[in-house]
Amino acid sequence: MTYTTTPDGTRIAYQLQGDGAPLVLLAGQANNHHWWDPVRADFHLARSTLTLDYRGTGDSDKPDTPHSTELFAQDVIAVLDDLGIDRADVYGTSMGGRVAQQLAARHPHRVSALVLGCTSPGGPHGIERDNDVRQALARSQPGAARQALLELMYTPRWLADHPGPHHTLGDPRMPAHSRRHHLAASNRHNAWDLLPGISAPTLVLHGTDDLLNPTANALLLADRIPDARLHLIPDARHAYFEEARAHAGPLVLDFLTATSHQP
Repeated sequence: MTYTTTPDGTRIAYQLQGDGAPLVLLAGQANNHHWWDPVRADFHLARSTLTLDYRGTGDSDKPDTPHSTELFAQDVIAVLDDLGIDRADVYGTSMGGRVAQQLAARHPHRVSALVLGCTSPGGPHGIERDNDVRQALARSQPGAARQALLELMYTPRWLADHPGPHHTLGDPRMPAHSRRHHLAASNRHNAWDLLPGISAPTLVLHGTDDLLNPTANALLLADRIPDARLHLIPDARHAYFEEARAHAGPLVLDFLTATSHQP
């Protein structure tokens, strides 16, 4: 395991695989780098991939201090600095997309191209999930809440053929305080005023049937970020990047290849 230490003394574990120009992959809330395990190799056709365990997850430290998407972005910068990577393409999904927004807006010279998947601008302009979705996720029976999350991530047809394990349901080793800090960081995210300042070429991806993070947020992001491209994946839910990997992966690689050839 490889680590870097952030300016506040937190050790962040990271994982670099493959060859070629680096693509930073950022996972969802309360998840570690295993979020990307089912699809990571797809990008190694053309790129190396760099993941990290957010503070509070995986092999990283788990301080009982407030977190934010801006702080997570600073942790990514610490990893890039440790590796001597000046610029990288960044692909963030769910909360990782919120972290990616912070990266691209606050550290524009470090982001070559940006892909935002199943994510939201947050704040008062973001479209919140419906109350029935909230209630399903808040069920007192752990098994019922887990099943609700699974069905928000994947279609029933896909689940029938893929019994698991599923890497998108949260890091089981996270302490309770880290889960609270991750939830607060995601809930407090508000990049609305930052989005027009993003200069990196941007692709926005979303499933048309995503109820966990409503699809309308993709339209907001694409409209708010200058010259952003929007692609909606039919019938896909929150984990479109896994269930629709044959569609989404090549789409991302084609976008990154095209932007790398731009003057």
